[in-house]
Amino acid sequence: MRKAMIRLFSVAGVMAALCVFAIFVIMIATTIMREVGIKTGGSDDVAAWLTASSAFLGLAATFRHGDFVRMSLITEKLPENWRRRFELLCLFMATLFTAYIAYAVCRFVYESYEFNDYANGLVAIPLWIPQAPFAFGTILLFLAMIDQMWHVLRGNEADYVVAVRERHARGDFSEDV
Repeated sequence: MRKAMIRLFSVAGVMAALCVFAIFVIMIATTIMREVGIKTGGSDDVAAWLTASSAFLGLAATFRHGDFVRMSLITEKLPENWRRRFELLCLFMATLFTAYIAYAVCRFVYESYEFNDYANGLVAIPLWIPQAPFAFGTILLFLAMIDQMWHVLRGNEADYVVAVRERHARGDFSEDV
């Protein structure tokens, strides 16, 4: 089950990267289209939706790889037995917080669907469609938090701690938070 979730987090990370690539394509295409006199209505809306999608779809993968803001400046200074306790406390609080965020976002998206809200811009589509990746990304982050908390509770070291240590062992300090 854990391997399937980790794959899902990675797939969502790839989807986030594809959203960023799509933004690149849209920006280049609209630049060319404007130069030749073709109207580019709605491209800004789509680029904005893709930006939000890329940010939220990448949350779980980013968390797992140790690229999130963490309490490592504090945890590094603690003795080993306290470090693990503090790590679990932080994971528990983060899990509660992301549970609330996931609930609120899913409710928001459902209300957009229920009330049949449409986008106000030039692209008139139901709002729940561009909002769905926002909900999916927050659910994945919640699942990643639960996974890491369970993983650490079972006596293992958190994946993000291992990922950062491996990066440092390779001499890569560029992504420290």
